[in-house]
Amino acid sequence: MTFDLIKTDGHSSARAGTITTDHGVIETPIFMPVGTVGSVKAVTQQQLKEHVGAKIILGNTYHLYLRPGTKILEEAGGLHKFNGWDRPILTDSGGYQVFSLAANRKIKEEGVVFQSHIDGSRHLFTPENVIDTQRSIGADIIMAFDECPPYPCEYTYAQKSMELTHRWLARCVQHMTDTEPKYGYGQSLFPIVQGSVFKDLREASSQFVASMECDGNAIGGLSVGEPEEMMYEMCALCCENLHADKPRYLMGVGTPWNILENIALGIDMFDCVMPTRNGRNGMLFTTKGVINIKNKKWENDFSVIDDGLECETSQFYTKAYLRHLFIAGEFLGLTIASIHNLAFYLHLVKQARLHIINGDYKSWKSEMIPVLKQRL
Repeated sequence: MTFDLIKTDGHSSARAGTITTDHGVIETPIFMPVGTVGSVKAVTQQQLKEHVGAKIILGNTYHLYLRPGTKILEEAGGLHKFNGWDRPILTDSGGYQVFSLAANRKIKEEGVVFQSHIDGSRHLFTPENVIDTQRSIGADIIMAFDECPPYPCEYTYAQKSMELTHRWLARCVQHMTDTEPKYGYGQSLFPIVQGSVFKDLREASSQFVASMECDGNAIGGLSVGEPEEMMYEMCALCCENLHADKPRYLMGVGTPWNILENIALGIDMFDCVMPTRNGRNGMLFTTKGVINIKNKKWENDFSVIDDGLECETSQFYTKAYLRHLFIAGEFLGLTIASIHNLAFYLHLVKQARLHIINGDYKSWKSEMIPVLKQRL
């Protein structure tokens, strides 16, 4: 994997670049749709390409390890062949899911013993076997195994958690060195900065992560309940300490305005379940503001969902029809809303890139955020 920095905005830290992987080129800033179990909920791979314009999607190690399992994935030739997605894939290591979903988990130096949320079976995740699992999945970008502390948490807990994450990271890096990809193309490891909302811990963690000299770096443990301004402060601090010549990935963030603010701080990559999850609940993000499509005000609104998007789905279906689908409980409504929201997120980062290249990103962001936040 290579990263080429093309342009930095003159009035902020926003950057435009390109990430080149063996499965294709990704223009940054980029938003990555979340396909936890190998699929983006309610959206086909063809729709992701043709309507959404997705360049890279996510999978999750915890979920794919439990189901369908590495045996099936290896027999298929990796996740790309299993789900038919021929563009880049990133896999999260499963650390967050172990700590948020699994029952009766026990953290040890070796790793984490946990019970599956599906059937209660017991498993052990270690830095080494998580790398092995991601080798089997075959993602282009794989994440180091980490512990994501909750918010709020005590300083002492955050410090011990961060130090454990650092020791696990060293083992991940070593195991990456000791193993080879399974399917004939390269895989890149991204370590994850932790430290909760404590400045000294975030600084120490980002410096340690940078010292590992991996192909890119990630920032985790934010957008977990802390105030937005605190997230921005921590993100800015991390970016100051992470390589300028490598991609920076802010995990699990967020709203459209969160994304624009964090791009200004120097973030290149984003993922979040919000566009699909909120879409399935009737919340649409549009170029004019936020819509709750279930509201009666849209009952006889025969204008298209969003005429500001170059998305066939958003320009074809009307608000009144989409509201009807939700009120009637039709699955098609979930698909249309999910495609629209994802297309909007991809449109937003594409516009951000253009304004970075044009040198007016900061002023454009300031104009856009109030529009995006308004409820229609």
